Amino acid sequence: MSASGALARLRACGPMIVALAIAAVTLRLAPPHALVPAWLPVALGLLALAWPAIRPSSVTRDDTLPALAIVLSSIGVAVVARLDPALAQKQIVWLAFSLVLAVAAGPAFDRFRVLAAYKYIWILAAILLFAALALFGQEVNGARLWIRLGSVQFEPVEVIKLLVVLFMASYLAETADVIAHTRPWSLRANAKYLGPLFLGWGVSMGILVFERDLGMATLLLATFIAMLYVATRRVDLIVGATAVFGVAAFWAATHYAYVERRIAVWRDPFHDPLGAGYQAVQSLFSLANGGLFGTGYGQGRPDYIPSVATDYAYAAYGEEWGALGSIVLLAVYLALVLRALRVAGRQPDLYAKLLATGLAAVFGFQIVIIVGGVLHLFPLTGITLPFVSYGGSSLVTNFLLVALVWAISSEPRRAADTYAGVSSRGEPGGLTREGV
Repeated sequence: MSASGALARLRACGPMIVALAIAAVTLRLAPPHALVPAWLPVALGLLALAWPAIRPSSVTRDDTLPALAIVLSSIGVAVVARLDPALAQKQIVWLAFSLVLAVAAGPAFDRFRVLAAYKYIWILAAILLFAALALFGQEVNGARLWIRLGSVQFEPVEVIKLLVVLFMASYLAETADVIAHTRPWSLRANAKYLGPLFLGWGVSMGILVFERDLGMATLLLATFIAMLYVATRRVDLIVGATAVFGVAAFWAATHYAYVERRIAVWRDPFHDPLGAGYQAVQSLFSLANGGLFGTGYGQGRPDYIPSVATDYAYAAYGEEWGALGSIVLLAVYLALVLRALRVAGRQPDLYAKLLATGLAAVFGFQIVIIVGGVLHLFPLTGITLPFVSYGGSSLVTNFLLVALVWAISSEPRRAADTYAGVSSRGEPGGLTREGV
């Protein structure tokens, strides 16, 4: 390897080294018996360091993206270890598996544009997973969200959200121009080009109606709207999709006891504080107890909240780290989302732009939905706080999401030294670093 190549790889590992230092300090707070065997965190650190180091030497990437994922996942391990050391050990195993997958998927993600050729495979896989969930899913607290395979519990909707983004990015990259110039009153033309697209959106409607999962349905709708608007700028489609979804949500709220109960608890959790509202009330007490600076790690009582490691990890974190600590956590999330959107804005082709936008949207909206639910801004839903809540399916999916955005951020290495008036291909008048 040349000296310049070695220097480039060292530079690529810089953000990850900082992230690992933060992770080491964070994990020092966790109970020692929650992080066994002792060599496992060290092995995870080496694996995380290998993640940015193995990228092709001919390109530059936004190496802050994987570093932010490591910071967030270390916070998640510390939070889960505080709540349940046994769950923390499982979370570490899932973290190791997620890192191995992210590293192993690197060569395939380097050629991410070939994914556009399989658009109907993505939506077919999403429909098949949805059907499997309907047939074999386990119902917990009124929602059918999991499939159990032996001792492993799998949440298909986590994969479905990525499959829908892959499908929509592929389809819109081919048809966006036609859809954008189709008149709203041209029913035949709209049906021709929007039919397959609304099949993908229909998956979210199916999840709402049949699986009673208002959170994931809302997440997919928000992602659908964001990608459709970026591709076509057609407000009428956004309004129409939102209106149909609103009708379906109203129907679900009046026909499913699970959804109706969630909304009733949101409207007045103190109506039944020892019954249906107990979880929400305890989370509000937990956040109030944290105040501005928090009680300190290990000094709060988040264990009063049922299912705290999955549904209310943000409340547990907020109690012990306070409002200031919560703002810092949200700032890390915001940094990841903004960097992903920046990656989208720098892409020369529509497919890469839409794919990065969709991945950023699905990640960002998930944070808004779960944090807003915990803060009582709208009804709580059963989705996880990315990287922080306990859950193997969520952890694996979000690491793959970050790995894919990181691959999309690739630029020829010489572009790092290219300035105003010269594009990354060496052509005048292209997108430059000064112009971003």
